[in-house]
Amino acid sequence: MTALRQAIDLATAALAEAGIDSARTDAELLAAHLAGVDRGRLVAIDEPDADFFTRYDEVIGARCSRIPLQHLTGSAAFGPLELLVGPGVFIPRPETEALLEWALAQRLPEQAVIVDLCTGSGALAIALGTHWPRARVIAVDDDATALDYARRNAESTTVELVRADVTVPGLLTDLRGSVDLVVSNPPYIPAGAVLDPEVADHDPAHALFGGDDGMAVIAPIARFAADWLKPGGLFAVEHDDTTSDQTVETISSTKCFNAITPHRDLAGRPRFVTACRTKEPA
Repeated sequence: MTALRQAIDLATAALAEAGIDSARTDAELLAAHLAGVDRGRLVAIDEPDADFFTRYDEVIGARCSRIPLQHLTGSAAFGPLELLVGPGVFIPRPETEALLEWALAQRLPEQAVIVDLCTGSGALAIALGTHWPRARVIAVDDDATALDYARRNAESTTVELVRADVTVPGLLTDLRGSVDLVVSNPPYIPAGAVLDPEVADHDPAHALFGGDDGMAVIAPIARFAADWLKPGGLFAVEHDDTTSDQTVETISSTKCFNAITPHRDLAGRPRFVTACRTKEPA
């Protein structure tokens, strides 16, 4: 057995003892990151030097202390993207890829207008802009650190970044009746929820919690979507797995949508709701 294989096996055991479910995956991804290769190429690399093993022990120790894997590698995979992330910005999650897949399956005009509210690292906005390169994509967040990451992630795109609070009325009034798609992965966790240390200690609370019931940001987002979308325009918003019914009710209460549909994520949990802007308010 090679020294690298032994090191990965020991790291896997240490991570598992620290309570990390993805211990083997994380051990291999961190080794690949330090070696500068894809995970699948680990078996083909030359035996690393002593400095590699010193650095590997350090990052495994950090991961055992529940520092997120993405903070240690500096990036997070999301759909077709590899995004820069770090302290101060919400780490995109696989759960949101279900919403992305739904959006990519929709038929939009080539020059569609798309708005991503609470964009964080820019994940949804950049993925959608990559899929529809002629679209106008506007990404909104109120946090300077998040927008700094989004700006770097969006450097090679035409995504427009706007710093604004999506709970304050009067946002982007020039978009009224002109938008084809509004998406959002807003803060939606109910206050007091018990979270894994990677989330509770490292994701910004501002990007996590949506008030006592998790709906404090979803309600104003639904109102903006009702105002901005053109007839037939589409809306998709992520929510906590306990608030699917409340999200449906909130969207229904605007009296501006039909085809209001709850969806599950890749793990089968209630995760987002979609709707279509009616031609006239009901």
